Amino acid sequence: MPSSPSASASPQAGLEPAPVPPPAGKSPATGPSGTGPSGTGPSGIAARLFLPLIALCTAVTAANIYLAAPLLPLIAHDMGSTPSAVAWLASVAQLGYAAGLLFFAPLGDSVNRRRLVAVLSLVATAALLAAAASAGTGALAGAVLVASAATVVPQLLVPLVAERAPADRRARHVAAVIAGLFTGVVAARVLGGLAGEAFGWRAVFMGAAVLTAVLGLATAYILPVERRQRRGPLFAGLVAIPGLVRRSPDLWRACVRQAGMYGAWSAMWTSLALLLTEDEGYGMTTAAAGLFGLFGLAASVVAPLAGGLVDRFGATKVVRSAYGLAALSVPLFWLGGQAMAALCAAAVLVHAALVASHVANQTLALTTTSAPATANTAYVVAGFAGGALASALAGPAFGHWGWGGVCAVAGAWLVLGWTATAVRRVR
Repeated sequence: MPSSPSASASPQAGLEPAPVPPPAGKSPATGPSGTGPSGTGPSGIAARLFLPLIALCTAVTAANIYLAAPLLPLIAHDMGSTPSAVAWLASVAQLGYAAGLLFFAPLGDSVNRRRLVAVLSLVATAALLAAAASAGTGALAGAVLVASAATVVPQLLVPLVAERAPADRRARHVAAVIAGLFTGVVAARVLGGLAGEAFGWRAVFMGAAVLTAVLGLATAYILPVERRQRRGPLFAGLVAIPGLVRRSPDLWRACVRQAGMYGAWSAMWTSLALLLTEDEGYGMTTAAAGLFGLFGLAASVVAPLAGGLVDRFGATKVVRSAYGLAALSVPLFWLGGQAMAALCAAAVLVHAALVASHVANQTLALTTTSAPATANTAYVVAGFAGGALASALAGPAFGHWGWGGVCAVAGAWLVLGWTATAVRRVR
C-alpha cells in the first residue's frame, strides 16, 4: 500500500519483491510464466507489471466502496426521494465491505490468492451492473452490498507486499499500496461526481464494472501461482479472529484506534455532499461538489511520508500525532458549515490524519502476529465497522441537527477510539 519519502510518490518505487522461503506446510509455487518460486515473485514482463497493477487494482476496487457517496443527490432525484433519506446507502457499502473482509480476506493465509482475486472481481462486476439496472433503493442497496463485499482484493494483496518488503522499509511499502487506495477514494468522489453529472449515476456504476473486471482479472493473472495445502475448515481464519485479537494487545489497539479515526473521517466525508449540494448549505451542483474530493489527494501525498516516519519513530508516535490532527479538524469542519476556507483546511487535515494513522496501525497489525492475513482482516473490519456505524448515525444527525450534528458524531468517535485504548492495560 518505496526507498525514501521522495521516491515513494510512485506506488511501485522500491517495491521489488524480496525473496522469502515458502511458509511451513506450503509448497513452492510458480509465477504466471511457470518460472521461479512464489517467494521470488513473477519474472520477466510479469515482474514489471506486478506492482503497477496492484496499485491500479487497489485504486479501482477502493473507489467502488465510495461510488455511491457523491451520487446521492442524483440517486435521490431519480428515485423520487431526498439526499438525506438515501444517505444510508453509503453505510451499506461500508458494511458490505466489512462483511467481505470478515469472510474472504482471512483466506489469504490458506488458499490460492490468484484464483480468489479472479472470482471476487467477477462477482463485484456483476453486482455493479445490477446496481446500474436497479429500479429502487432496495435493489440498489442489495447490489451495493454484494459489490462491496466482493471488493476486498486490496486486502488480499497488502499482506503479500508486507511479506516481501525488507523489515526496515516495510511501512513505506505498505504506505505505497495505501496511497493507491486513497487515490481510488478521491477518484470515486471527483470523477464519480463529474461523470454522474454528465452521464447519470447509472453510467458511473457501469463504468466501474468494466474497470473492475479488466483490472481484477489482469491482476489475478499476474499473481504468483500458489499451491497451498489448506489445513482445517475453509473459514478457520474467521473463527480464529477473536482469539488472535485477544492475545495481541497491539493488534487490539490498532483495531480500536483505527475504528475511531475512520469513523470520524467517514461521518464527515460521506455527509459532505449533503452540505455542499443542499440549498441550506452551499447549493453546489453534484459535479462541483465532487471536485471538493481533490482535497483527498493529501492522503496520497502523506502516505509515503507517514511510512518513513513509522519506520523511523514507531507506530505509536505517528498515531498519537494523527489523532491530534483529526481533533483539530473537527472544529474546523464545524466552522466550514459557514466558511469555505475552514472547510478546505479541515479536509486536508482529516485526510492527512486518516492516512498517517492507517499506515501506522496497519503496519502494526501486519507484523504483530504469525497470521498476517487474519490479523489484517481483524484490523480492516474493525475500521470499516466503525466507519459504517458513524456514517449510519451521520445521516440522521444531519437531518435533525444539520452539519453541527455530523461534526458531533465525528468528535465522539475520536474520543471513543482514543480513550478506549488509553485505559486498557497491556497483558
